[in-house]
Amino acid sequence: QVQLVESGGGLVQAGGSLRLSCAASGRTFSNDAMGWFRQTPGKEREFVAAISWGGGSTYFADSVKGRFTISRDNAKNMVFLQMNSLKPEDTAVYYCAGDPKTGQAMARGVTPRYWGQGTQVTVSS
Repeated sequence: QVQLVESGGGLVQAGGSLRLSCAASGRTFSNDAMGWFRQTPGKEREFVAAISWGGGSTYFADSVKGRFTISRDNAKNMVFLQMNSLKPEDTAVYYCAGDPKTGQAMARGVTPRYWGQGTQVTVSS
């Protein structure tokens, strides 16, 4: 089993940037696709971004395309979400997740097998 711990959330003004990190431990995750999801109170968790096991393919929700990037460092068991040009509507709890299926599958709605505990991102206007 893989354990995930997110960090890097916080309060930022609109237009600012944050970088979320996700540290993996347990069995190797280097063969798994990894992704980021977010959730606000009263709403379902939504897909944000995903990356293939080798990092060669990335997928993004339309709402974050051009503003967010996802990357991974398999040697360090880390996944990152760089968030630029943040908007108040990006405010949410952000979750790191992983699954042996592809990043494309994750983007298309496959529920990842394992999750982190989440980190709060708040964007003020």
